[in-house]
Amino acid sequence: MNQSAKNFILSVNCGSSSLKFSLYRTNSLKMELEGTIKNIGNTNGAFSIHDNRHSVLEHKPVYLTNLGDAVTEVIKWFESNQSKYPLSAIGHRVIQGGPKHRLPEVITNELLEILLQQVYLAPNHLPAEINTIITFKTAFKKAIQVACFDTLFHNNMPAYAKDYPLPAKYTNKGLTKYGFHGLSYEYIMKKLARKVPHLKRQKIIIAHLGNGASMVAVKNGIGVETTMGISPLGGLVMGTRPGDLDPGAILFLLKEGNLLYEELDRLLSNESGLKAIGGTNDVQRLLTDEHQNPEAKAALALFCYSAKKFIGALASAIGGLDMLVFTGGIGENSATMRERICMNMEFLGIKLHKQSNYNNDEIISSTSAKVQIRVLPTDEEWIIAHHSKKFIDNY
Repeated sequence: MNQSAKNFILSVNCGSSSLKFSLYRTNSLKMELEGTIKNIGNTNGAFSIHDNRHSVLEHKPVYLTNLGDAVTEVIKWFESNQSKYPLSAIGHRVIQGGPKHRLPEVITNELLEILLQQVYLAPNHLPAEINTIITFKTAFKKAIQVACFDTLFHNNMPAYAKDYPLPAKYTNKGLTKYGFHGLSYEYIMKKLARKVPHLKRQKIIIAHLGNGASMVAVKNGIGVETTMGISPLGGLVMGTRPGDLDPGAILFLLKEGNLLYEELDRLLSNESGLKAIGGTNDVQRLLTDEHQNPEAKAALALFCYSAKKFIGALASAIGGLDMLVFTGGIGENSATMRERICMNMEFLGIKLHKQSNYNNDEIISSTSAKVQIRVLPTDEEWIIAHHSKKFIDNY
C-alpha cells in the first residue's frame, strides 16, 4: 500500500454558530468520517462524529463560547487519533479572497497576510476563518493547508452582471459582485455532469436554500448570474439576513435609527429576515406554528415569494429554463417549501409532481413539465477535499 493510501484529507467548513468537518481517504476521496459542532456559544452545544457506516465515534454535549474553542475541540480529537488518521492535507472553506484570489491555493504566510488585508470585504467571516487556519497550521505542521474560496464558481460572470453602477474608484477597491455558495454549486454541477447528457446545453437554476440562501443561473456550464453580491447579505430573504434592500432603507436606518456601523451590521446579519418577521429563523418551527401564528405564516410567505421572484429573474437573465435544482438544508429537506415555491409557476414550465416531491425523489417534476426539477444533496466538504488532493499530488 502506498503512503497516500494511508493518509487522509480533512475538510473544514466554519459557520457562524457551527463547525462542520469531514475526513477523506487521500487516494480515493472516499469519506471516512464526518462531524459537527453545533450551537456554538449556547449551552445546548453538541459535538458529534460518525463514520461512513454511521457508527457513532463521538457524541457529547459541549459548551463552547466561540468558534475558536470549537476548533480547539476538533484539533484535540484528531491529535488523540492521529496514529489512526494521519493528515496529509487540511482544506478550508474561505468565504472570499478578494478579486485576485478565487482559485484554490496552498496557504502560505503571504496568503494569510493578503487575507488579513481583505477582511474589510467579509468582516463577519474572514477573521474567524483566518484564525481557524492559523490554529490548524500550528497543530498540524506537516499537513498541507489549502484555501478553497467560495467565490470561484462565479468568477466568469459578465461585467454587466457583476459590476455595480458606482464610480470606478470603488470597484478598484474590490467593490464588485462576488457571489457565494460557490463550493456547493460546483459540487451540484459535478453531480449533474454524471447524470445529465449534454449538460452544457442546459439552462439551469440552482437554489441553495438554507439559513443562508442564494441562487445561481448557469448557462453553457458557467455561472452567469447569482443573487448574492459583495456579501452574503443580499438577494433572497434568509434566516437572519434581509436579502436585497433599497439603499434608501440603509440610509434610513443610519439616519432615523441613529445606528453605528457595528449595530447596523448586527441588525442586517443576525436580526433580520425570517427571524425579524416570524420570531425565529427555524423554518420547520415556522411551519409548525403557522396555523396559529400569523407572523410565522407571513415569514414563510415572504421566503417563498422571494424565491419565486428570483427564479423568474434568473430565468430571464439566461433566456429560459430547462432545469431547477433544489439543494441546501431547506431545499433538500422541506417538501412543503419546495411545493410552495413552485406553486403557480407553470408559466415558466415549472410543475411539481406532488407525490414525487413528498417522497423526496431526486426528480420531482411532473412528466408533462417543460422544466425538470431535481433535489440534490450538496457536499461542500467533498469539493474542498477534491481541490486539496490536487496539491498533494503535485507537492
